[in-house]
Amino acid sequence: MSNGYFQVKVPQNEPVLAYGPGSRERAALKARLQAMRQEKIDIPLIIGGKEVRTGRTGQCIEPHARGNVLATYHKAGEKEVQMAIEAALAAKKEWERMPWEHRLAIFLRAAELLAGPWRATLNAATMLGQSKTVFQAEIDSACELIDFLRFNAYYMTEIYQEQPASTADAWNRLEWRPLEGFIFAVTPFNFTAIAGNLPTSPAMAGNTVVWKPASAAVYSNYYVMKVLQEAGLPDGVINFIPGSGAEVGELVMKDLNLAGVHFTGSTEVFQGMWETVGQNLKNYKAYPRLVGETGGKDFIFAHASADVDALVTAIVRGAFEYQGQKCSAASRAYIPESIWPVVKEKLLAETATVKMGDVVDFTNFMGAVIDQNAFNTIKGYIDYAASSSEATILCGGKYDDKEGFFIEPTIIETFNPRFKTMEEEIFGPVLTVYVYDDDQLEEAAELCNTTSPYGLTGAIFARDRSAIVYLEEKLTHAAGNFYINDKPTGAVVGQQPFGGGRASGTNDKAGSKLNLLRWVSPRTIKENLIPPADYRYPFMQEE
Repeated sequence: MSNGYFQVKVPQNEPVLAYGPGSRERAALKARLQAMRQEKIDIPLIIGGKEVRTGRTGQCIEPHARGNVLATYHKAGEKEVQMAIEAALAAKKEWERMPWEHRLAIFLRAAELLAGPWRATLNAATMLGQSKTVFQAEIDSACELIDFLRFNAYYMTEIYQEQPASTADAWNRLEWRPLEGFIFAVTPFNFTAIAGNLPTSPAMAGNTVVWKPASAAVYSNYYVMKVLQEAGLPDGVINFIPGSGAEVGELVMKDLNLAGVHFTGSTEVFQGMWETVGQNLKNYKAYPRLVGETGGKDFIFAHASADVDALVTAIVRGAFEYQGQKCSAASRAYIPESIWPVVKEKLLAETATVKMGDVVDFTNFMGAVIDQNAFNTIKGYIDYAASSSEATILCGGKYDDKEGFFIEPTIIETFNPRFKTMEEEIFGPVLTVYVYDDDQLEEAAELCNTTSPYGLTGAIFARDRSAIVYLEEKLTHAAGNFYINDKPTGAVVGQQPFGGGRASGTNDKAGSKLNLLRWVSPRTIKENLIPPADYRYPFMQEE
């Protein structure tokens, strides 16, 4: 046992490297990109620390160069899922009894490995496997993941410090126990940082985890797992099992030892998981904790007093960075009629300069969308708008999947504020604009608030402070992350805790102490220092 209270250094956000010409980081990354592109690796499951190969395989490809195979990965079946659950349960006793400072030291070491010797590898894997530009990879697989590990370790110390009041004759304590059972982490393709955070944040609190990565991100996620192993993560604490979501989830979600779900993905899938939990409540040992961040139909709402240049920049970056495949990406915009002509002119001119192609070419602003299914879905929305009398495609609208899954940045103008592309999540580089009358600000704000079932991110642009005050209040529940004169993307760990309500999830705020509190179960301990020796109270005495 430890004879001291140990403090984790107050974290600072990891600096974003520039990768400018001639820089050391640029040379290192270019070398890793070239080497990793030429090798084809075999990715096993990792269960109880052991590599498991099933022979049922899938391929990791480059979305922008679909003919290039980066890896073959093995898929979990019923046998492997059960093995992973058993491995997590077997590792739990020793892991939860390990002194917390030793648990956290593992993840702090992982952060330093990512910041140093593993940085180029994780960024290259994310660029190649998920078609991110160098900047989008750097802020994700390097900086944000490093921040998650450092800040979450610090937040755990804050939680452990929180203790109740005591009295002269009683010492009261809170023990922050891990949950009883195992955690199921289901991670998305679009952020390597989220893929790393969802299994590690519960593990920091002493939980053990079964981790199912998205099939389209197995490549980078495997390297995350390797970093954790190098950092000293004990066998079985996190078990890495790629596979079919339906096949893996069906077995895990009905296991009586399921203690919690940490999820990022589609609203439909999360709602299905919630239903499964409800149907199996009587079978579980305890009520599973359900933490989910799901979809978004994120908005930019402009007032007539908006700075046009700032607004246009926010639209281009917010809608088209990483091909619009961020749950926070701007997908609908409300622009007042008085400034629309100049906004439209500048917006179309700027969008026309956006360069798209292979992310290994650092001059590109956009890569490809993640896979064929995404490509087909997105082009379906574009085709719908092109054939509708209620919408006009102002720019873009073209797509090509011969060499990669490329879709042009597309801007649609609609005259129907409830047009399909104003309401439904597209998850691609498609923005729909609705132009409103300046004297109908209140009606337009109400449309913004009620058109979408989601409530994830949103941004307003105005220089009129009264308008800012009005819109901030009017759109209170429209976005869990609300931005004033900034794009609705780019939340930073420790600065803008991320998450939304409505159909966008449970709003447990990744990147803050609030999320870590979901993975502990406090036990109150009262130690009576002077126990009473007589059951009789003073009021019972005779006059």
